[in-house]
Formats: sequence, C-alpha cells, structure tokens
Amino acid sequence: MIHKGALVLGAILGATAGVLLAPEKGSVTREKLKKEGKEIKNQITSDFVEVKEDLSKAAVSGKEKLKQDLEDFASKSSYKTEQAITLLEKQLAILKSKNKTLQKQV
Repeated sequence: MIHKGALVLGAILGATAGVLLAPEKGSVTREKLKKEGKEIKNQITSDFVEVKEDLSKAAVSGKEKLKQDLEDFASKSSYKTEQAITLLEKQLAILKSKNKTLQKQV
C-alpha cells in the first residue's frame, strides 16, 4: 500500500521536474504551477480530512469497546459478589447454629 505522503511527495517532485524541463513561457509555467499547487493543496486537505475521519472512527470504536469491557467486568464482578454473599450467609448460619448450643435455656 502506498502512503499518501509518498503520493504528495511524488506530485511535488513531478511538478518541480516539469518546471525545470518545461520549454514554455514563464507566464504559462507559472499558471501551471499555480494550478498544480491548488491541486496538491486540495489533495492534502482531502487526505487530512480522511485521516481525521479515520481517527474519529477509531476513537469511537475504542470508546465503545471500553464501554463493553466495563459492562462485562461489572457483570462478572456482580456474579462473584453474589457468590461471596452466598458463602458468607452459609458461614453465618453455621456460626448461629454453634452459638445456639452455647446459650443457656431460660
């Protein structure tokens, strides 16, 4: 895959070579340079917008993934908490039973 920077650099080098080798009048050459400069500027602007959009999409995707990961973590934590509560309730029942054997009958 060719990087956009390489394409822009190629366009600039091509324009420069064209100026140096052009057998045309200076005014014609300047007009061509002006036109090519605008085209290069437009291409760079377009590439920048595309990169910006790609970064925005990546940020949104990363944000959604993080949100999903946090929801998964919260769900797993909730199950583990429920298991811990159940274990504590069983232990508490055992302690209550042992405690009753120590109490005097009134």
